[in-house]
Amino acid sequence: MDLESSRRWFISSLDADEIFENLTREERLTVSIPAQDDGTPASCHMFSYPQFHLLTNSSSPSEVAVVQCQNGWEYDNSTFISTLATEWDLVCDKRALSRLTTTIFFIGVMFGAAAFGSFSAMFGRKPMLLVSYVLGMGFGLCSAFSTSFIMFAVLRFFTGFTITGSVIISTILNVEWVSIEHRKLVGVIDSLAWTFAFMGFPLMAYFIRDWRWLTVAISLPTVTSIITWWWVPESARWLTANRRIDEAHYYLHKCAVMNCKKDAIVSIKPENLAKIIVTDRGNRKYSYLDLVRTPKMRRLALLTGITWFAVATVAYGISFNISSFGLNMYLTQFVYGAIEIPAKLSIYYLLDKFGRPITQAGSLLCVGISLMINIFIPKDKSVVRTVIAVLGKGCSATSFGTVILYSSELYPTVVRQNGMGYTSFVARLGVSVAPLILLSDDIWSHFSQVILSSLGLSAAFVAYLLPETRGRCLPETIEDVEGISKGTDDLPLQDQKVDETEGSRFI
Repeated sequence: MDLESSRRWFISSLDADEIFENLTREERLTVSIPAQDDGTPASCHMFSYPQFHLLTNSSSPSEVAVVQCQNGWEYDNSTFISTLATEWDLVCDKRALSRLTTTIFFIGVMFGAAAFGSFSAMFGRKPMLLVSYVLGMGFGLCSAFSTSFIMFAVLRFFTGFTITGSVIISTILNVEWVSIEHRKLVGVIDSLAWTFAFMGFPLMAYFIRDWRWLTVAISLPTVTSIITWWWVPESARWLTANRRIDEAHYYLHKCAVMNCKKDAIVSIKPENLAKIIVTDRGNRKYSYLDLVRTPKMRRLALLTGITWFAVATVAYGISFNISSFGLNMYLTQFVYGAIEIPAKLSIYYLLDKFGRPITQAGSLLCVGISLMINIFIPKDKSVVRTVIAVLGKGCSATSFGTVILYSSELYPTVVRQNGMGYTSFVARLGVSVAPLILLSDDIWSHFSQVILSSLGLSAAFVAYLLPETRGRCLPETIEDVEGISKGTDDLPLQDQKVDETEGSRFI
């Protein structure tokens, strides 16, 4: 694309003088565009006047004036019919704006995570899930018809702001509705849904080469989510914590009948659920401040925040840098997605075998090492670099899949949605920074790899400090986390292991 940048100006001047109308394309580029250090034509500069002598002499005098391209750009449309860069000339001095759109989107996701974390804690998981679906799809479709870059950037911000609710709310609903022995299975299935979507995207992009129609194509599947929303139950834990006993009883009874839990059908009674309120919550209202009011909650918020920031930054840093390995971008994107399947399936085994902290720390350690190895592999070894990057992407997928389930198990019910909103906020801050980190390669070609590798290795140590949650009850209150509320065996409630046949605390 960039090789065509100056061709329009110089070719038109040649045609005006009718001198070199028989020159080949390569010859016209030679006399009109200065060569870079690697011998390829410059993308954003041209000679102030034609250098005819370069047709016979490859050297160019150092005093030859070079200027910015002045008459627009002519793009190579062999790969894409239309992109953001070609739509609004986001090249040369404006090249960073193309990366900035990704940052703007994830800044929206970042603030949306905090907002929806709070909203869903106040108004319920299910209503806010629908709001996220409808507004996310609406803003996504509107952005496809943007008439300016500013309009597109604003709409992408609101698309990110609204769509993120579906991510954190669906994760919480999954965790709050399954028993201990099924949490990791549901977590893996939820994470694999992202993987299959990731693999399907390059296929869509291959056949839809116009950015507007591609935006429409990736927004419309939300219709399916809106339809299936009608069958999604509200969280019984949230309903119970908010004194909506009859609704909680209805959903729990329905769940017990569906799962043929005869004993639970008899034992689930509104008066039993009412006792949980008096014991665990009372009339207190919880907010994000409760994540830092007490010592162990502060430590938990700090450790999970650092871990999420590193996991997200490294994962998206690898994905955004997909074109740097020299292979077909569609194929590389597909392979990046495909490697996540065995990586995420391995989570099911690893969480049982080694536990949450070791799995989280080990996967981050492997990501950091793979990124470090690629620093020392020459760029002309594109296949080797891609293989290492794909392995790193697989470990990154394991890390991402683990941290989502792990964090939802660490935070107590009364602030679980706030906790996930906070961690998602921090994660999206990392994702917003990732494109800017990649721009540091303009300073040194391996700078971004050094930064991402360092983040992965540092976060591995932090993640190892998190407490184990394998086979343990979900904590219900902050007192459970602080170790103040005691169970029947005189252990903090979140440290009590439950017999797998008993199911969750409610069923």
